[in-house]
Amino acid sequence: MSDTELLPPVAHIYPQGCIFKTPADIQGKRITVMGLGLNGGGEAAVRFLVQHGAIVTVTDMKSEEALAPTLASLRGDSSLDQSRIRYVLGCHRIEDFSEADCVIKNPGVKYDGNAYLAASRAIETDLSLFLQFTEAPVIAVTGSKGKSSTVSAIYYGLQKAGFTAFLGGNITVSPLTFLESTDSTTPVVLELSSWQLADLRGRKLLRPHISVITKIVPDHQNFYHSMLAYVADKKLIYADQTKNDFTILDFDDDASADGGTLIENWGNVFAKETKASVLRYSKKKLPAGVSGVWQDSKGFGHIRLPGGPDDEICMKELIVPGKHMRLNVLNAALVLRLMGVTSERCIEVLGAWSGIEHRLEFFHEWRLPVSDASSGEKALKLRFYNDSAATVPEAAAEATQAFGEPVIFITGGTDKGLDLSPVAHTISNPLSITPSQTYLLAGSATDKMRADFDAAGIRYKGPFDSLESLLAALKTDVEARRGAFGIKNVVFSPGATSFGMFTNEFDRGRKFKKAVRDLFTAE
Repeated sequence: MSDTELLPPVAHIYPQGCIFKTPADIQGKRITVMGLGLNGGGEAAVRFLVQHGAIVTVTDMKSEEALAPTLASLRGDSSLDQSRIRYVLGCHRIEDFSEADCVIKNPGVKYDGNAYLAASRAIETDLSLFLQFTEAPVIAVTGSKGKSSTVSAIYYGLQKAGFTAFLGGNITVSPLTFLESTDSTTPVVLELSSWQLADLRGRKLLRPHISVITKIVPDHQNFYHSMLAYVADKKLIYADQTKNDFTILDFDDDASADGGTLIENWGNVFAKETKASVLRYSKKKLPAGVSGVWQDSKGFGHIRLPGGPDDEICMKELIVPGKHMRLNVLNAALVLRLMGVTSERCIEVLGAWSGIEHRLEFFHEWRLPVSDASSGEKALKLRFYNDSAATVPEAAAEATQAFGEPVIFITGGTDKGLDLSPVAHTISNPLSITPSQTYLLAGSATDKMRADFDAAGIRYKGPFDSLESLLAALKTDVEARRGAFGIKNVVFSPGATSFGMFTNEFDRGRKFKKAVRDLFTAE
């Protein structure tokens, strides 16, 4: 399949380079920041631009009330020249775009059919500014599943191995926040969404020394007109790499990667296109002559580098649970080896990595009170895991299998145009581990899950209209089991987005943790 066939017909191509050659060029420019938001990207852009002398208009369709935390942070900062910031909230005005020297675009805003962006003289993003100004070597990661865990493990490993490293991008940290601390010796790890990559098309600013594409599955099909359009944006991660760079790709076939395209393995498609040296990752031993990493029957990681040893162990025991998490950490080990870290050191530092917030994050343990103090050690314990960043059904399905034993499973949320059947298919498969109990949080995706669950004969409780009511029902059920003992893992893995009930998946995860801690307290 050619580039032309995979390129979405409405894809916008930006002018090569960046309108600003150096940060000094920002001085005195009228710049509109489109989308202040609550995750830090818009705020970081405002701070950076004002600090470099720009006259900034901040415009967002959200109200001042909805943006209160970000506005308080900006307005309360005495180091910022507040006279250089003007806010237009609850609406956009065409003149704020047509009369600006440049617009800083939020990646979640589509260019196609957007009259405000069409009226703009120039469009940049926080990433395009960063990539223009930094000299740091970039390690870039994209994909559908495992991006955040992979970049976090890479970042952790680099730091522990002695590098001065930085982490930013889709993981809610704008790279503009650490731009001025970077140089040619400080590797920067970037998590890149398909939307962020789309905003770099044509610019030729992204030239990662190492790029990683994690598992590809259908995602954001409410935003893209096809699976091919979604993947076309992912491909931009390696578009400007050279033979001196590395591209790390999936080796295993995955039917869920198809999305109706008749593609059995996207890694093979990408491998034929990238100009960089290709390495692969797999859950089984790679064929002779194929460089990369794989897992053995124990889950240990093996590595084969071009011109290096044919088989070294680079990953052993991990703190973080889950087979899919082992694959993310294995890719981190491969990146570390390419950066010169020994396999022995990879085993040591990655074995101590405890994971990241909202990704199978262990955060609370609660013991069911017992009347007989002498039996305390035999009491039933609940261990709570926050996997709110699991916004696709495949991730939620994998979370049910991550512990090697039945879990108490909490799932459900808002539909984003995906096939939700992987959840029901996995937990109803006779070869899989079935949750001991399943609780559903209300939402449009949950409605689709219920139909799949009913068809498969899967029992569940709910849907519940709030986390509080769901957790209260869970606690009542657990308390009815006085006399039971052992450990039960409670996993909140929605497999869907969070809009409506929550601001985003991070807000959802934080509220879940608070609700658990409030209700499951020592008695």
